[in-house]
Amino acid sequence: MADFYRKILRVLNEQKIPYAIAGAFALHQHTGIWRATKDLDVFLTAENMLRAVTELQDRGFECDILDPVWLTKVKKGPIFMDLITGMSNAVFVVDDSWIARAKPATVLAIRTKVLATEELLVSKLFVSRRERFDGADIAHIVYGSGTPLNWNRILKLVGDHWELLLWSLLLFRYIYPADSGKVPRQVWKHLLKLLQDDLYKDNSKVPFRGTLVDDNMFAVDTEQWGLPNLLSQYRWRRLKDIAATKRVHRTKSKGAA
Repeated sequence: MADFYRKILRVLNEQKIPYAIAGAFALHQHTGIWRATKDLDVFLTAENMLRAVTELQDRGFECDILDPVWLTKVKKGPIFMDLITGMSNAVFVVDDSWIARAKPATVLAIRTKVLATEELLVSKLFVSRRERFDGADIAHIVYGSGTPLNWNRILKLVGDHWELLLWSLLLFRYIYPADSGKVPRQVWKHLLKLLQDDLYKDNSKVPFRGTLVDDNMFAVDTEQWGLPNLLSQYRWRRLKDIAATKRVHRTKSKGAA
């Protein structure tokens, strides 16, 4: 398994394809926590994912685009690596800044980079499904990260989805009540003011957002109660962007041929 991962990372490095490792390896880098993992997550932009797939297929690797919105698997029998370009709900998308802010690391004896703590935290905010919940990872990042978090960066990334951040931080406070100060007071004040102000607004036109959290658990809302499926709207917009990226990639490839 490790040799398979090393071969792919070497290809990405040799071809100078920008990427950053996430998942268990990044969590270990930032917190010291290690857990057994069945795969390796590599984050990269949609354009660079297309480059990576081309280079890997040319070298005999099997690449399967499972979901064009966010996920391609590089496989060899039961072993696989995930190439990830954003979240499955298309709320957060990997752009060049995610990769530019990645931190140098050595993974499996390969010199590489891992996601910065801020992007790693944000990448886990919507992982809150029945079968998998990354709230503990977020709490561990806030509690155990070896360097102070850039909260301005986190707030910028979450944007209109700040409630998910507040929810995760309240869970952190419940778990570590003596360490609430690891989240700066001004961050608490900012998020609580957003909540207080929003509670007294007319939110009657704000769309139902349950499917962005878990489309299976909230299927009843869209299928039986007639509420809008915001997930399909986000994914449709993202697919349009990816189609445009593919056209640019093909044009560049023809020009380089």
